[in-house]
Amino acid sequence: MNEEKPIRDHLLELLEGRSAHIAIEPALKDFPAVKITENVGGSPHTAWQLLEHIRIAQWDILDFCRNENYKEMKWPDDYWPKKSGTPDQWHDSLRQVLSELQEMRDLVADESVDLFAKIPWGSGQTILREALLIADHNAYHLGQIVLIKKMLG
Repeated sequence: MNEEKPIRDHLLELLEGRSAHIAIEPALKDFPAVKITENVGGSPHTAWQLLEHIRIAQWDILDFCRNENYKEMKWPDDYWPKKSGTPDQWHDSLRQVLSELQEMRDLVADESVDLFAKIPWGSGQTILREALLIADHNAYHLGQIVLIKKMLG
């Protein structure tokens, strides 16, 4: 699987927030926690809702990658928080996002994992596809949170 090394390296770079993307931790560590539930400039979501959505979706993707008994969640109801968050919940959610993002990095870095093999309980998905999905999804919503942060001043 030596031919997979460049792809692994590129995926890890993408998941770490290098190159064209900002990393999650530096982008959010100083977000004003007292403002996580403020609606800004007509945004359909608050920073809290977006971070929780990232956490829930990322957890679901990771669970799908590793759990042969994976249970599909209902879109969109199961992917968005039902309640407003607190600063403590914000910090807990961020810690979980970072921890599970590292778990995906570890999965990608594991040379015994075939990035191109179909996930047996899926419908054609691969670890490569799921890692790209996490990177893309996180980057999209992180961009929204960074914009909200800038608009909050």
